[in-house]
Amino acid sequence: MPKPSLAAPSLILLILFLAYTSQPLLARLPLPPGPLTTRQTLVFNFVIGFVWICYSRACLTDPGIRRKRDGWEEKEDGGKKGRWCRKCGGRKPKRAHHCRVCGKCIPKMDHHCPWTANCVSHYTFPHFLRFLFYAVLAMSYLEYFLLIRAGHLWKQRNLPSYLGPSVLQFIHLLSLFSTNSFVLFAVSILFARSLWSLATNTYTIEGWEIERHEDLVRRARKLGGYVEGPGGVRVRITKQEFPYDIGIWENLKQGMGSGNILSWFSPFSSTPNPESGLSYGVNGFEDLSLAWPPPDPDKMRHTHPPSQQQQQQQDNPYTSITTRPDVLAFRRRQREDFKWRQALGNHKYQQQPQQPQEPEYESENGSEEEDEYRALVTSPGRGEWVNSDGDRLKDFGVDDEDDEDDEDDEEDISLAELIRRRRNNGTTTALRLPDPGSDPEGTQKIE
Repeated sequence: MPKPSLAAPSLILLILFLAYTSQPLLARLPLPPGPLTTRQTLVFNFVIGFVWICYSRACLTDPGIRRKRDGWEEKEDGGKKGRWCRKCGGRKPKRAHHCRVCGKCIPKMDHHCPWTANCVSHYTFPHFLRFLFYAVLAMSYLEYFLLIRAGHLWKQRNLPSYLGPSVLQFIHLLSLFSTNSFVLFAVSILFARSLWSLATNTYTIEGWEIERHEDLVRRARKLGGYVEGPGGVRVRITKQEFPYDIGIWENLKQGMGSGNILSWFSPFSSTPNPESGLSYGVNGFEDLSLAWPPPDPDKMRHTHPPSQQQQQQQDNPYTSITTRPDVLAFRRRQREDFKWRQALGNHKYQQQPQQPQEPEYESENGSEEEDEYRALVTSPGRGEWVNSDGDRLKDFGVDDEDDEDDEDDEEDISLAELIRRRRNNGTTTALRLPDPGSDPEGTQKIE
């Protein structure tokens, strides 16, 4: 059970402080241009009202899939096999991740936001974006009022103190100005980042996945197109384009849930239709049979090493270069380091705050090979890869234990579910036996 966060109550107190303590101060402050006019007060409170409405909807809107109500498992792909969520015990929609805080699958999950105590997802993103927009607008308006009065106070700095504000008013004005300036700067950056995500249809977690895939592609190019996963399994890595960027206008319509531009700014706009979070248009740059995110060796569940026959049957260009002395030396160092890490123990390695110091080997192929070897040795391990900002997948609220590549994994799927799939597909379903040694093929067919 996640610990309760004080971020959301703190944000509410911050809005109250900026919105409602500033108005009495501006009304009594003995600085030009004097109190706010009636029109300025109405406009400011009008925008603040929009902030409260959008914030409450971003907090209270259900961000995830309601399986029984939506009945989406029967609607999508005709009951064919797809990604399976071991925590929910059901199929996982495309572009969905299981949030460890909300405890459900979240379509187009951007991150779990502590300030709203809710996930930013396909359903809550329009409300969240409008909240950021009106928050920036309200704080910019307040910054204008405060900046004018702070400028006059600076011009009158040489006058006697009794001609200016009192000590309490001065402290209050300084607190408002510094807090509002800092929060406005931070929220403006977040708002700009959210606009970029909306325009490219690439949310924070998907941006992490794209960067991870590019890192694997770079590594695979140096290793003959393959990356070694757990248990010595070699995984073919090929460059894949992100399939869901379908053009700016279509991205905007999909993200905001409507093609009506006026409704994008209305705090009362409806939440996107539940069925709209079940399937998404693609740009057609890649084969439709390819899944996103692409295969990630660090998230593979099956770690049994391949048999000798399977190893020989792999048709890849990697085997054609293993006779090179530099590649053989590189592979030898990998095996030695793997034994060294095994001796330390996986739990000790994962909990160690600092990266382990790898043994010093002589490089036969220059600094490029050394850099690649260092990247392989000092990678934080399974599910612990970090992007250029130092973020891990679980830092966004994703339950990384469930977010493994299990599209073809049936170990955690009940027998009744497998039989239902067989009936829906009209084909023979293969079940993996619990003991791989009892069956050389590792499967038993239902006739």
